[in-house]
Amino acid sequence: MKPISRVFIIGWDGAGSFVASANTPNLDRCVRNGTFDFQAQAATPTISAQCWGTLLHGVSPDKHGLTNEIVSHTPYPDGSPYPSIFRVVREAYPDAAMASFSAWYPINHGIIEPSIGVHKVSMKDRDLSLAAAAYIREHPEVKLLFVQFDLPDAAGHQYGYNTPGQLQAIEETDGLTGHILEAIEETGLLDDSLLVFVSDHGGGGANPRGHGSDHPMDKTIYWGCVGPGIPRGAAIPGTMSIVDTAAVVVRALGIEPPESWESKLPERLFAE
Repeated sequence: MKPISRVFIIGWDGAGSFVASANTPNLDRCVRNGTFDFQAQAATPTISAQCWGTLLHGVSPDKHGLTNEIVSHTPYPDGSPYPSIFRVVREAYPDAAMASFSAWYPINHGIIEPSIGVHKVSMKDRDLSLAAAAYIREHPEVKLLFVQFDLPDAAGHQYGYNTPGQLQAIEETDGLTGHILEAIEETGLLDDSLLVFVSDHGGGGANPRGHGSDHPMDKTIYWGCVGPGIPRGAAIPGTMSIVDTAAVVVRALGIEPPESWESKLPERLFAE
């Protein structure tokens, strides 16, 4: 079994677990080859800044303190006791190439620390997918790369969540994800990379075109990964939480998690 040399995180904003109702051949291929949970749980409240902040910082919103308003105007403090996965990786690998491609600009502005040398790109989804694929081809030495697509959430707000309009946007996002997977395969990185697939929240529970509540439609998300040591076609024992993503990332890269993190490694995720 090859060691894991890098981690790619591909997030579909607002997709919840609705991907199970959509035609997503790229995601489905990874499901067959990895370990997935389609009943994973988002952070509370089920809002983008709180949820992406929880994923990236390994703690719940009451600790990282991020809201949509804050991340839109205020950079995340470099000295926070709750470092992002990017900061943890930077401290372990000072010369590592790292990148964040986010269709929702506040992730790059207010959730990832500003002074740790992360290559940050914010643009619309299709252009974003091509830019991320180009970066992978140009920087095969990348250690950590995060991608966030916004189309599913935008469609949920416009048409309603888990509706034909949103499912079409999810299917389009799967196609954009294919550009990234193609770049990973073409550069020969697939065999020693961990790929994490996740949504930040769902929607349509308390409000057909909104999210933020504890309703299962808002809280339930998909989470999965594929890579060396990850069981093929398996389910995660118990219930996966979005906060545990951070622990998975640092374990894959051979780094001890910060004591301040609440993030925990799911049992038996990695083959010993």
